[in-house]
Amino acid sequence: MNPASVPSSPIPVLSEDKVPLVTGEEPIRHIFIKAGCVVCHEIPGIPEAKGRVGPPLVLGHTGEQRLRDPAYHGRARTVHEYVIESVLEPDLFVVAGYPSRTMPAWYGSKLSALALEKIAHYLEQQTGDAG
Repeated sequence: MNPASVPSSPIPVLSEDKVPLVTGEEPIRHIFIKAGCVVCHEIPGIPEAKGRVGPPLVLGHTGEQRLRDPAYHGRARTVHEYVIESVLEPDLFVVAGYPSRTMPAWYGSKLSALALEKIAHYLEQQTGDAG
């Protein structure tokens, strides 16, 4: 076969934008740290999470309220779904009193499905004060 007649297929290059920040195999604390959540949010049980830009992540306490908020027009029906939706489409609903377009829209492509599930599972259980 003539090499010139063989269709060339590009060799996939693993670029920085394709490498997940976390795999989901890490402990939950490390997932929040590596993903950068701690920079903007307070998260109960995560001592490094002292952020003030985004709302405290006590979704076991505030999640149902957010789902019932008249300004919420998302598709989530459970707090777990809401957490995932908030990461994948952060500007779909912004909690009153916090700036919009602050949370990176690319998080969904940088977190593995396992990491996202672990984040949602952890946050839907948080009811106490962050910090």
